[in-house]
Amino acid sequence: MSEIDYIASDNRYKGLVSYRHCGTSGLKLPIISLGLWHSFGDVDNQNEAIQMLHYAFDHGITHFDLANNYGTPFGSAEYNFGKVMKTDFAPYRDELIISTKAGHEMWSGPYGDGGSRKYLMASINQSLKRMNLDYVDIFYSHRYDHNTPIEETMGALSDIVKQGKALYVGISKYPEDKAKEAYRILQKNGTPCLIYQGKYNILSRVVEQSAFPLADNNGIGFIGYSPLEQGILSDKYLRGGIPEDSRAGLKHGFLQTSQITPETIDKVAQLQIIAERRGQTLAQMALAWCLQHSVVTSVIVGTSSVKQLQDNINALSNIDFSSEELVEIDVIVG
Repeated sequence: MSEIDYIASDNRYKGLVSYRHCGTSGLKLPIISLGLWHSFGDVDNQNEAIQMLHYAFDHGITHFDLANNYGTPFGSAEYNFGKVMKTDFAPYRDELIISTKAGHEMWSGPYGDGGSRKYLMASINQSLKRMNLDYVDIFYSHRYDHNTPIEETMGALSDIVKQGKALYVGISKYPEDKAKEAYRILQKNGTPCLIYQGKYNILSRVVEQSAFPLADNNGIGFIGYSPLEQGILSDKYLRGGIPEDSRAGLKHGFLQTSQITPETIDKVAQLQIIAERRGQTLAQMALAWCLQHSVVTSVIVGTSSVKQLQDNINALSNIDFSSEELVEIDVIVG
């Protein structure tokens, strides 16, 4: 565990899930956060989704990550979460970190996409209504929009905080030069960027050379999504074929079968051997690996069942790696 780790003393939070400060801010996040992108839409099992929310919270995962267009159809993840928020979680609002985003296409027409003030202001209002909330803890610009001046986008984020609709702001998937500019503008506006969200896993490590140093130098946290590369970093695809219940097997999923190449499967098979030596599943080792870098505040898991979530949490029982293991992993992934 790093020096920034923290384990809450309340009985509810005793266990494997620890907390890290988000950059140099006073806010702590659980090192595993629950993402509601894939498993909380109208096409998904609602009973299982509700059980996952309860299981996560009861085991110390206090951060739920959403976006305006999460779920099938768009908006359904926020709407379904909002129902549970109202019936089950309202008394615990002050114990939760709820984040949402806007930046990708949400509705048709000229105002339902991008980074304009019009779109971001409309989106935060819609998201709050769907989720039965007065405010979100973190509101992100979901992507850089080259058609909108970055000053306009950051100005809207700042005003959303000043209007009390979000406590903090973040950016997601911004190129390094634009992230640097966003940090400068937000700092000047008096609403410093809290966190950067980017894709990070054993097979996708571009952020180590771009987002990591920039976040570290600016006192900003980093939260990684797709730590399991949408299930590729598990044993699902080592058995041959595409399982029907896998991301690649879903008609509404984002993982394409073309991404599951023989070269990738060969790497995954080699990583599996290391995981077995460590007494972990490959998925557990992949999650633990993401937490090695000190700039990483949290990783977002997108489980489809309570059992998967339980397995993910159990990964935290062994997050230390020897230098030899880290070198071996580096050699495998190339």
